Amino acid sequence: MVLGRGRFVAVSGQVAVDEDGKVVGERDAVAQARQVFENLRRCLAAAGATFDEVLKLTYFVSDMAHLPAIRAARAAHIPDDRLPAASAVQVAALVRPEFLLEIEAFAVVDG
Repeated sequence: MVLGRGRFVAVSGQVAVDEDGKVVGERDAVAQARQVFENLRRCLAAAGATFDEVLKLTYFVSDMAHLPAIRAARAAHIPDDRLPAASAVQVAALVRPEFLLEIEAFAVVDG
C-alpha cells in the first residue's frame, strides 16, 4: 500500500488504437479490452510505473455487458489478490462510435 509518498501518475483516455492510431477490434470488446490494457501498460512504463503501482482504474463503457471482457484483459496484467479500486461508468457514447470502452488509471510511483 502506498502511504502518500511518491509521484502521482494519471493515464486517461486509453482506447483501442494501435501504435499507428488504427482502431483495434471494432465491435469486439475482448480485442478492445486487450488493446486498451496494453496501451495502459505502455503508458505506465513510460512514466516509470507498472500495474503494481496502480491505485485506481475507471472503466467507461458503452454497454455494461463489456465488463467481462475488461475483467479478462485486466487479469492478464493484475492478479485478483492485488486489484486496485475501480469504478465502471456506462456512457451514452465515447469519442468515436467504434470505441466500446475507455479506461483511465491513477498510480503512485515511489521516489
